[in-house]
Parts: sequence; C-alpha cells; structure tokens
Amino acid sequence: MWSDVERRNNVRRGPISAHVIVLGNEKGGSGKSTTAMHLAVALMKAGQRVATIDLDSRQSTLTHYIDRRRLWGRKINQPLEIPLHFCIARAEGVRVDDNETAEFGRFADAITEIEHRHDFLVIDTPGADTFLSRLAHSMADTLVTPLNDSFLDFDVLAAVDPQTFELTGNSHYAELVREARRQRRIVDGKMTDWVVVRNRLSTLGSRNRKLVGEGLNELSGRLGFRFVEGFAERVIYREFFPRGLTAVDEIGEQALGMRPSLSHVTARLEVQGLLSNLRLPLDDRGRKRAEARAEWFMSAYRPLEVDDLLDGGDGGGDGDGGDGPATLPPMLPPVSPVSG
Repeated sequence: MWSDVERRNNVRRGPISAHVIVLGNEKGGSGKSTTAMHLAVALMKAGQRVATIDLDSRQSTLTHYIDRRRLWGRKINQPLEIPLHFCIARAEGVRVDDNETAEFGRFADAITEIEHRHDFLVIDTPGADTFLSRLAHSMADTLVTPLNDSFLDFDVLAAVDPQTFELTGNSHYAELVREARRQRRIVDGKMTDWVVVRNRLSTLGSRNRKLVGEGLNELSGRLGFRFVEGFAERVIYREFFPRGLTAVDEIGEQALGMRPSLSHVTARLEVQGLLSNLRLPLDDRGRKRAEARAEWFMSAYRPLEVDDLLDGGDGGGDGDGGDGPATLPPMLPPVSPVSG
C-alpha cells in the first residue's frame, strides 16, 4: 500500500492554486460542518472561488447542508452562492487496501477537478481516524479544529489531571496532526497553520471557560497551534441548517421565515471575526469580483426610472447572478490578508 506521503505526492503533483482548509476533529458534534459551510459561503461572499469536499459520506452533514441551500434558493427564487461540491463515497469492499485505493482514486479525481480552478478548497472530515482524513490533514494549508469549550472536548487534544487540571499527555488526534504536519514538510517544506477554534462559547464568564483557556494557552506552545474564538452557543445556527442558510447571507424575512434579529447580526460578526483570525490569503482579484457583484446587486434591484422604461429598461445591469437585496449589514472582507 502507498504511504500517506506517496498518496499526497500523487494528489498534489505540482503547484496548487487552491488554498486547502481542512476541518478536523475526531470528536463529533464540535461544529465542523457548520464551520465549514460558514467559511465556504463567507469566502464566496468575499469574491473567492470555493470548492468543498465532504469526506464523511456516512453522515454527509456538509453535503446535506449544501443540498438544502440549493433547494431553498429555488423555493424562494433567490440565487444563493453554492460551492462546487464533492462527497467521497466510502468503499465497502472486503480488502482494506482495495477500499483505500478506490477512495483515493475518487478523492484524487475531485482534487484534479478543483485545484487550478478555485482559490479555496474546504474539506470536512469525519469524526474518526480514516486514511482519507489523514491524507487530507497532510494536505492542509490551514487546519481548523473546532472545539466545544469544555474539558469533555478538550480531551481530543490532551489528557488532563482531574484534580489539578494540569496537562498529563497528548491525545491520539494531537499525534495524528503532528505526523500530518511532518509529512507536509517532507512534501513541499511548508508548515500547516493549525488553528483551534473555541466553539459554543458561553456568553457569560465561568470558571470552566477560564480553565479551558489556560489549558489551551499551555498546550498551544507544546503542540504549535493558535487558538481563536469561534461561534457562541446560539439557537440561530441550528435554525439556519434546514434551509441551508448561513449568518453571512443577506437574510430577509422571506428567506428566513422570520424577521432578522440581533442574534443574526451578532452571528454574522462572529463569522467575520473567525475569517479574519484565520489569516487566509484573500487576493485582490477576489475583492474586485466581490465589489463588482455588489455593484450589480445595487443596480439589479434598484427600481427602474421613467427614462429607463422609455429606453427599454437597460438600466438594470447585466450581471451574472446574485443573491438578492440586503436586509442586514453587509458582509465585510477580512482585513490584512497574508500571502499564502
């Protein structure tokens, strides 16, 4: 069987234009798919060309999220940004090596379709140690590990003494990431930027939150990751899923089924903050695409003047699609992009 390094060399045969963002955590329910969807849509809002891959074909949460988004956009007659998406089916053969070869072939085909036509590739991984998940981790330019803000989930990174809360050892997942980053350096000499995202944060301060923060601060130096705040515990994120919506969509009452609230605005600010803290390499071409699309939105949804009607209605713009008039504060691009 091929080693992970050989597989990665076969997938990334040359310079890849897409920046690879991998959502990884071996514990389920940490918000990987929700974070992946919000990052993908936020990047598209910023004018970037985005593709997504779902490696968790059993749960397929990201795939279902995108399918619901497509269907809801049709229902309300409002175009919504949809990434080019692939769901890599799990092979069910008898031999492990045959299964891995089949899955690798599907994954490599998806990468070939994506790599030179997109600015970003967002990969959602299963909450288990699989060979495709390991391969994706070794390809990551940015590895995002969502972590619920509790010691129950902290265990995915390190063991903690139950009495003193001192760190007593690294977890299996932490060792997996260490090996994946080592393999990445072997392939192209680059270091994966590992970012642990604290999700489901309580809006109130607590002793648990303080202790988790102290543990992450100590562990970040040992394992070489950054940690940032992600999404708070908000009902609104669960309400978005059935319609495939995100906090960065221009959500009106028709799209959401209710009037936008302060919770929507706050959730949007959280997504913007996360995108900025990830320090992704957004380029000027993407910004120009976003500005052109925003300008088209303004002209396309502006009521026609009398002169426009007499001239045959040519004042509405000739853009290539959009996602409707804004009813919430606009999505702002992250500041100070870092070259990739």
